[in-house]
Amino acid sequence: RNSYSKTDRDATFMRMKDDHMKNGQLKPGYNVQIATSGQYTLAYDVFPNPTDMRTLAPFLDEVETFLELPAYIVADAGYGSQPNYTDILERRGRIPLIPYTMYRKEQKKKWRENPFNISNWAYDRESDTFTCPDGRRLPFSHESRKTDRDGFVRESRMYLSEDCGGCPFRDLCTKAEEGSHRQVGVNVAWEEQKHMTRTLLSDEKTGALYARRKTDVEPVFGYLKANLGFTRFSVRGKQRVRRELGFALMAVNLRKFIATVVARSTKKGSGHRKSMTGPLFLIEIL
Repeated sequence: RNSYSKTDRDATFMRMKDDHMKNGQLKPGYNVQIATSGQYTLAYDVFPNPTDMRTLAPFLDEVETFLELPAYIVADAGYGSQPNYTDILERRGRIPLIPYTMYRKEQKKKWRENPFNISNWAYDRESDTFTCPDGRRLPFSHESRKTDRDGFVRESRMYLSEDCGGCPFRDLCTKAEEGSHRQVGVNVAWEEQKHMTRTLLSDEKTGALYARRKTDVEPVFGYLKANLGFTRFSVRGKQRVRRELGFALMAVNLRKFIATVVARSTKKGSGHRKSMTGPLFLIEIL
């Protein structure tokens, strides 16, 4: 993190979703992660970083200390990244039902018909060469390795245009300076993971499972804020904040359990309460 509050040094200045003054003001806060199943909160934790992508792995580590992860990990696009996909698939042996950031945009006709997107370019596997909209070749040039601040290594295959001189589409195709040529990178592992995600989300079974995320996790969030009026913490320090949040979520769980018991008691011949099994749904609260 790159900031902290003088009144709560565990908190980080963040832009809140509730911005009544509409000026994007920063306030000290925590990024709260909640895992639910059947609208019951199974696990929670608080983090100082404002983005969700870097909270998923440590949060799942915390969940695994007392709960076996289900086959599917379901979350929104805020968690979709190559490090998170790799962590869930390879380290935990689970299946992520998590859209990546550009997933929705890539489904639109404008994106699919944009001739300057490399995903729409012709590719010759034998010569390992792309062909741009002007018919110019971009053969394989070299491999690139980049390591992010968390130590995750991304490997890309780089393709360099043989000649962009005199191209009528140059201004639309590249921002490279005059005399330089268009260069594109392809992260093969990331492209395979994105293809897997598109396949899972378009499948009838797993697509319906992902669609349940909103009806499973959002009611917990809504009840916490709208009915209990829990919109801010009244204590300072991560451990105190975590305990306060735990009491609030326990109240939501009890309310859900009692409502379920009362509803079933009014039905004749109701069976035993079903165990809470199924996918793990995630949500963030700022």
